[in-house]
Amino acid sequence: MKRLKKLGLLMTITASMVFTAACGGGETNGSTNENSNSNELSGSLVVSGSSAMQPLVAAAAEEFMAENPNVDIQVNAGGSGTGLSQVAEGSVDIGNSDVFAEEKEGIPADELVDHKVAVVGITAAVHPNVGIKDISKEDLIKVFTGEITNWKEVGGKDQEIVLVNRPDSSGTRAIFNQFALEGATPAEGITEDSSNTVKKIISETEGAVGYLAFSYFTDDSITPLSIDGVEPTEENVQSGDFPVWAYQHSYTKGEAEGLAKAFLDYLMSDEIQETLLKEQGYLPVTKMKVERDVEGNVTDL
Repeated sequence: MKRLKKLGLLMTITASMVFTAACGGGETNGSTNENSNSNELSGSLVVSGSSAMQPLVAAAAEEFMAENPNVDIQVNAGGSGTGLSQVAEGSVDIGNSDVFAEEKEGIPADELVDHKVAVVGITAAVHPNVGIKDISKEDLIKVFTGEITNWKEVGGKDQEIVLVNRPDSSGTRAIFNQFALEGATPAEGITEDSSNTVKKIISETEGAVGYLAFSYFTDDSITPLSIDGVEPTEENVQSGDFPVWAYQHSYTKGEAEGLAKAFLDYLMSDEIQETLLKEQGYLPVTKMKVERDVEGNVTDL
């Protein structure tokens, strides 16, 4: 009888230990680091790349961190080429780009996974005193290639044109060159790494012209130009009428996992796509009536 009691006690203790192990569960790994006693996310992410995307991603990161106080997300600029290179080499978790990875020489695009999180519209930006608000694509090409050097030649003031460019590594430059300049090479001018700096120079320099994402047209310090009479608006981009636009890509090396996946899912949520994107001057992917492939071809959805 005593032997049976001891056996019963041993079985009870063993069952209790098994139950405790199951509930106290193994440790999580990866960058999510979920707490075993809650569903809260924790850990850190480093994001780099497109400066045109930086305002959006930084704002989304702030909201994501507010909802997940144990998460830290660092969002750096540097240009699309930098973002793609760094994510490919594994030095950052997410690389933001204004262009497809396949368009950047030296990038192992087959190792990266594309997450299209937004659409950006880009247009030429001029100093407010230039005197024009619309320009033909033909004249725009002549301005940026140096064939036209004074604004009076396109209906503006008698003022020398000052070109402000982004570096070759810039995705914003690549989009503008491809869809606004039809592949033409811009003439030499001022070259700046940051879109914020480009905006500042244009606003402070008489006769200046550059190009910026719609998200930078937040005040009247610079003037966005219509192209061939088509205004650079959300509706005209979504319909395909305004030609200078591209996807905003967030690339991961391989499939997104852990905290990176959680943040990318958040970027695609209604909260971001329907609200924050518009506040930041971007366009939701879900509202596009056309799509563009890596070759630049546009088709109806």
